[in-house]
Amino acid sequence: MKKDLSNQRQQYDFSCLTESKTPQHPFELFNYWYDEVVTQGGVDEANAMILSTAQANGRVNSRVVLLKQVTNTGFVFYTNYNSQKGIDIEYNKQVSICFYWQNLARQIIVQGKAHKVPSEDSDRYFASRPEGSQLGAHVSEQSKEIASKEVLYEKLQALTHRFKGKTVPRPKHWGGYEVIPSKIEFWQGQPNRLHDRIVYYSNENQWVKKRLSP
Repeated sequence: MKKDLSNQRQQYDFSCLTESKTPQHPFELFNYWYDEVVTQGGVDEANAMILSTAQANGRVNSRVVLLKQVTNTGFVFYTNYNSQKGIDIEYNKQVSICFYWQNLARQIIVQGKAHKVPSEDSDRYFASRPEGSQLGAHVSEQSKEIASKEVLYEKLQALTHRFKGKTVPRPKHWGGYEVIPSKIEFWQGQPNRLHDRIVYYSNENQWVKKRLSP
């Protein structure tokens, strides 16, 4: 069934994003924007981001994952290494992540390479998760076809009994990736669709800043 959305639009009226008011390092701006978005409120999971990966056949996959850490070099998320995203990254480490925060009309697009984080980092984060989430990482063969949801419940029940009173170990197929960016674009919605776009390019360990046309 067709659905016409051509008249659905919103006028943006927020502060400008100018070169003179942006730091030399994009991570500083990311952290500043993130804190502002959280303080403003209205976004349940500000750390939600769209991760796009490419398959060997050329098709592109996108899904929402949660940012868990901003390091001095990149953006970290955790997942099942045997999932479709893990398979895609094994084939092609070039990925894109995108944040959109409607409360302040802001978008950040990151392009870069995804690399597995050290196992001790994955161990540390896994140990901080609720037990239910830890067991879920063992239960789910992410992206694989299953006969029914009952299969998951049965595996969960068995594992709950198995690890009762014990520390749940991190599955070897589960851990973190760090996306190390080569390009980060900051988009700020503006009136009349004359949006502000400031992009940072990594060039020999230095960040070069430019303005793009909306």
